[in-house]
Amino acid sequence: MALQLLSDLPRSVAAGMHTVFSDIDDTLTTDGQLPPAAYAALDDLRRAGLRVILITGRPAGWCDHIARMWPVDAVIGENGAFYYWHDHAARKLKCRHLLDEAARTANSAKLAAVRETILREVPGCAVASDQFCRLYDLAIDFCEDVPALPESAVDRIVALMEAAGMCAKISSIHVNGWFGQYDKLSMAHLLMRERYGIELAQEREHCMFVGDSPNDAPMFAYLPHAVGVANVAAFATRMNALPAYITPSRGGAGFAELAQALIRARH
Repeated sequence: MALQLLSDLPRSVAAGMHTVFSDIDDTLTTDGQLPPAAYAALDDLRRAGLRVILITGRPAGWCDHIARMWPVDAVIGENGAFYYWHDHAARKLKCRHLLDEAARTANSAKLAAVRETILREVPGCAVASDQFCRLYDLAIDFCEDVPALPESAVDRIVALMEAAGMCAKISSIHVNGWFGQYDKLSMAHLLMRERYGIELAQEREHCMFVGDSPNDAPMFAYLPHAVGVANVAAFATRMNALPAYITPSRGGAGFAELAQALIRARH
């Protein structure tokens, strides 16, 4: 399926959006950095009346900070294991977990065993630098802080995780693996229902997702007006679902282009 240009997004469709879901790495960021224009675009979207929810494979420690400090309404982390939001009236950070602490502790030993197998079997990979603040998953770095590994090595990491009974997803920088049947989309459904009284299934035409990599495929497949930043094209052959539209620019610049298009349509 050919990707349509962002300029092909009908103005009436753009004007009807009330929620923007977005990935972080290589969607808001560019080459590992958060451009000022992308951060400003988050604030611009909220000021224009849109709900902004980030959905990321990054860990609980990051999500705690983002929910407190960034201009967003909520953050779904570790590929759908929980969501954080800041209750401004109560001046308190709140979190909804899928598993309780006992279940997370029970899984930690199994994650450690898989980690050792992967490090032994796949030369050149490493445990992600943010692993220390993760609660649910194992993140294996294949290009963020290590020299980029070939696709065959990435596929081997996935295979080892799946052989251990884990769900494994490839992002633009890590392979994330976890025990349990959840993903970005399942938690998006839960968050919208619990926090806003909205059934995502009934509002698909009015919610947009922006992403860039294979672990975003469930969101791309579900939301008919999903958008990929330009670098999504690099993963096209590794994805079972592509976004409907693509931005002219990659990373944070692409996200800013999308935000501008949505805001223009509302005015």
